[in-house]
Amino acid sequence: MTCSGIGYDVHRLVADRPLVLGGVEIPHPLGLDGHSDADVLCHAIADALLGAAGEPDIGHLFPNTDQSIRGISSLEILRRVRALLASKSAAIHNIDSTLIAEEPKMSPHLALMKERIGAALELPPQRIGIKATTNESMGFLGRGEGIAALATATLDRP
Repeated sequence: MTCSGIGYDVHRLVADRPLVLGGVEIPHPLGLDGHSDADVLCHAIADALLGAAGEPDIGHLFPNTDQSIRGISSLEILRRVRALLASKSAAIHNIDSTLIAEEPKMSPHLALMKERIGAALELPPQRIGIKATTNESMGFLGRGEGIAALATATLDRP
């Protein structure tokens, strides 16, 4: 059976944190606040995959109350999600995603993001779509207070 899922994540931008998106540390004066590395792109992709598989979201599987995973790389979250899907004989077809941020410019980093996400999911980078857009200066995203990501995933499952 072919199934699809959607994912969304948003985190606040704060001082004294690295900005990690798609497993890539991007030079920027602010980073995303969270229990893990707060990589909204990987989190949205993980939720899309979990949704397609009929599994609980990453907040359930990787709760922010679990101190053993404080600071975990979101690429590791994707690796664990991939392993969970494999244990259920689910095969990932493709992922499409969108980053929403006023800054920094994402285009110089997209190819490396695809490569790192693909490695974590054991998926060729050409089956991963990552786009970037702004919020046209509207709302909290438009004011540069945070970064959000949306993702869809398609997989086969028994």
